[in-house]
Amino acid sequence: MGRVGLGVAVGCAVVTCAIAAALVGRRARSWWRWARVVGVVGQFEEDCATPVWKLRQVVDAMVVEMHAGLASDGGSKLKMLLTFVDTLPDGNEDGIYYALDLRGTSCRVLKVQLGGNGSKIINHKVEQQRIPEELVSSTSEELFDFIALTLKEFIEREENGQVPGSKKELGFTFSFPIRQLSVSSGVLIKWTKGFTIEDVVGKDVSQCLEEAMSKNGLHMQVAALVNDPVGTLAVGHYDDADTVAAVIIGYGTNACYVERSDAIIKYQGLLTDSGFMIVNMEWGNFWSSHLPRTCYDIALDDESPNRNDQGYEKMISGMYLGEIVRRVLHRIAEVSDIFGDSAHHLSVPFILRTPLMAAMHEDDSPDLREVGRILEESLQTSGLSLKAKMIVVRVCDMVTRRAARLAAAGIIGILKKIGRDGSGGVASGRTKGKPRRTVVAIERGLYTNYSMYRVYMNEAITDILGQEIAQNVVLRVSEDGAGIGAALLAAAYSSKR
Repeated sequence: MGRVGLGVAVGCAVVTCAIAAALVGRRARSWWRWARVVGVVGQFEEDCATPVWKLRQVVDAMVVEMHAGLASDGGSKLKMLLTFVDTLPDGNEDGIYYALDLRGTSCRVLKVQLGGNGSKIINHKVEQQRIPEELVSSTSEELFDFIALTLKEFIEREENGQVPGSKKELGFTFSFPIRQLSVSSGVLIKWTKGFTIEDVVGKDVSQCLEEAMSKNGLHMQVAALVNDPVGTLAVGHYDDADTVAAVIIGYGTNACYVERSDAIIKYQGLLTDSGFMIVNMEWGNFWSSHLPRTCYDIALDDESPNRNDQGYEKMISGMYLGEIVRRVLHRIAEVSDIFGDSAHHLSVPFILRTPLMAAMHEDDSPDLREVGRILEESLQTSGLSLKAKMIVVRVCDMVTRRAARLAAAGIIGILKKIGRDGSGGVASGRTKGKPRRTVVAIERGLYTNYSMYRVYMNEAITDILGQEIAQNVVLRVSEDGAGIGAALLAAAYSSKR
């Protein structure tokens, strides 16, 4: 080989080595970036794990907080508010009743026709009206005028242009924390769900509504003022007498249950004809050191307008699940390039809503096409690898599984408090040696519309209780339960006047 040939050969060898070194370096950098992704995901999975032993700790913590909240006001993060509902509809109510259901940024109006004599609900109609955005921070007068007019227009359509000439009874579901003064009145403790109308706080919301109705020519009075889980429990019990609790799991979350009057220590001497009262737990504010909180949960809470409040709600409800996923994905984008240039978009709070998260989680296409579409439309990503899309689904799964299992633990906490968890003896879910049937009414979208949430929640109930007891715990979906329940309670209490 001549000098020229030798030089060419040496040159080729040098180039080949350089290319090989570059490829090895690129692969090493790629491996290192992927290892960081795996590290972030693995740490999150470890921090938010919900093994059965931890869920049972949450169950016990819920029971302790329930006892403390029943013993004294301010004794627990759980407010354990009296509702003064000590009578539940039994099927003998009859007539036509209207109801209002103010839930977050929408107002639902209902007409319910009852047949009495055990004939149940003959017919019902529901319409929904979105609350204009400007009203959530306006004045008491403007908000309640809008609600009253919405109700009046609905009644006029139903009554062929007429409004009731004589005073009618109304059920009013008000899905915000209230301190009941009676079954038909209560003062607003604080706004949630984005409302900031300060001149309503501390006022009787039934009086506010009645004044607005009178002003707008509606002759109606509030016969029953209830929170949404109380309405859901009422309609659940109306359909099935074994219903002892109700849980709302949607944009927000709350629960109520049937409690013995003599167990409400903070109101000693409270007497009811039935011997029970429905207690509104306001369980979104539940907190315990046993809840598997991660650095993402801490950051979300620190940056929220209600810091150190609604800790349980921030881990299990629809308002926050998509945001937790976004925060994990943003961290992954910071340590790797698997999402391309989308890190900037991932830094925007609440850009990933929970319905989109659920759709990605339940994408069963081989190439995760829906995941890619949603990320492209929401975060302007494109050309994501299958591996990157699989990471997104995995994070969605971890957030959803934790939320559903913690919600299940909360339900078991209620059942344990009232002796329906089967932990021993007649008082604990057994009658004559057989487990007692127990029904919990469930309303709102996460449980009803998100199949993986439902699967994980049911699975956790079996894990905690064991198959023998769990098969006797029925989670029963209640459609429009909060509003229909308010109408049923209005019927039940109007007959007692």
